[in-house]
Amino acid sequence: MDGNGRWAKSRGLPRIKGHDAGSKAVGQCLEACREAGVEYLTLYAFSSENWKRPIDEVNGLMLLLERFLIERTKEILAKNVRLLTIGRIHELPKKTAERLMKTVQASEKNTGLTVILALNYSSRVEITDAVRSLVEQAVAGTLKPDDVTPERISQSLYTAGIPDPDLLIRTSGELRLSNFLLWQLSYTELYITPKLWPDFSKVDFFEALAEYASRSRRYGGV
Repeated sequence: MDGNGRWAKSRGLPRIKGHDAGSKAVGQCLEACREAGVEYLTLYAFSSENWKRPIDEVNGLMLLLERFLIERTKEILAKNVRLLTIGRIHELPKKTAERLMKTVQASEKNTGLTVILALNYSSRVEITDAVRSLVEQAVAGTLKPDDVTPERISQSLYTAGIPDPDLLIRTSGELRLSNFLLWQLSYTELYITPKLWPDFSKVDFFEALAEYASRSRRYGGV
């Protein structure tokens, strides 16, 4: 969800105002998903690399997340949305992590749209954690070399039980994956838009879905 900072800068506003505007775009996408029948939506909200940003911006992002959860939890539950999270959540500020897990636990029995927040997430760290888990099983004697299959690796990732994405939407014209779901995106269709994330509307989301629907996915076949 790129472009928050540039959106704010173009308006002479502090970067945190761009992130605030970006949180409103999240609401637009949630509505679009529900209307279109999308079952899973993963939002790359905060990467492991984002800790390198100025401390005021990082703190502001954590407060925005807490506010979003406080303001939207009732709506999430009322609309049958299930909230999940991936990443090293235990490394987030304690208050933020606790607020997040309250909403996750409160929504765990919901059966509608599943929203996955990637927080303190790094795909390379995720794969490293999965490999470490498999090595530990091998050392314990519960895993043999022939047991290590693509399916077994998928089951060891943070996203175990979640389907691989069909479509990746990248805003603000960025042309890179930025350490996001590198294993899971193997056959995902990419949609790049020059729109900055705060300007990304429900209409833009439907346009991305229409573009995706026009493609033929062959998975390496003819």
